[in-house]
Amino acid sequence: MECIQSTSQVAAGNELAQMPLIPGLPDDIALSCLARLPRKFHTVLKCVSKRWRDLVCSDEWYSYRRKHKLDEAWIYALCRDKQERSFCYVLDPNSSQRCWKHIQGIPPQISKRKGMGFETLGKKIYFLGGCGWVEEPTDEVYCYDVSANTWNETTSLSIARYMHKWLISHVDPNLVPDIEDSVVLDGQIYIRCGGSSLLSHVYAIVYEPSRGSWQHVDADIASGWKGPAVVIDGTLYVLDQSSGLRLMKWQKESKDWVVVKRLSQLLTQPPCRLVAIGKRLFVIGKGLSTLVFDVDQSENAGRIMVGSSISKLTSDYDVISCKVVAL
Repeated sequence: MECIQSTSQVAAGNELAQMPLIPGLPDDIALSCLARLPRKFHTVLKCVSKRWRDLVCSDEWYSYRRKHKLDEAWIYALCRDKQERSFCYVLDPNSSQRCWKHIQGIPPQISKRKGMGFETLGKKIYFLGGCGWVEEPTDEVYCYDVSANTWNETTSLSIARYMHKWLISHVDPNLVPDIEDSVVLDGQIYIRCGGSSLLSHVYAIVYEPSRGSWQHVDADIASGWKGPAVVIDGTLYVLDQSSGLRLMKWQKESKDWVVVKRLSQLLTQPPCRLVAIGKRLFVIGKGLSTLVFDVDQSENAGRIMVGSSISKLTSDYDVISCKVVAL
């Protein structure tokens, strides 16, 4: 009887797999039609049938939308409350509601873990390492699949990781301090490191692929890199939070930093994070209070801040990290 049921289930599954996505249309045409629906409707598509759900969650769907420039970028934030619990939120910047939404289901193993890495690759977000109040740093890695809205534990790190720093068994005065930020500018990787008892200044290095080597960043550019940074159309922008909130821009020709805008702390409260989508820059502060503006329009409007804001949450969360995922 079990064999008959099993065979029947397999047959039903094969029949389902052979059914067209849209009756009367080849699957490639159906994919072309469905993939053009805005990302906000993808949750609805997954409710139509198992085949549609599998398609929307597939690498094929992700690759097709990316290849045909149909993908839409959303912002994901890792936050922490006063009880040291972690939460994840997502923002659709094109939504008419323009509000942050809580992502459910974060695994309890990482909900109270501090010092996790928060990185993206394709349509997945990775939570790397970290530790708890009574836990040693761990090598565990958890993955959140954006398209499937699922959490899974994945391949572990080769060594325990905490606060973006690889744990070692000795202290070396020549070691680079903790990595705090990184950007890609002019085809090179720039890394800004935190301060230490040995360094009173900003420490930054750059990787040049043509030489295959790391070098110290020029003192001029390192001196002004005092906060989170993004690159928009080949220009480096930094949010300096050392004295108020100032958006700075690095001018390659003159090799100096200029103030683009001064931001009001009534709109977004530091410490803030910085991300960019196209030419739109998002300044995300405490409680996910968010300031959005177009870099070109704002620079042409003078020193007064122009843009729009997204109201903060009722909870006064600290924003640990923000990433952009296009799908």
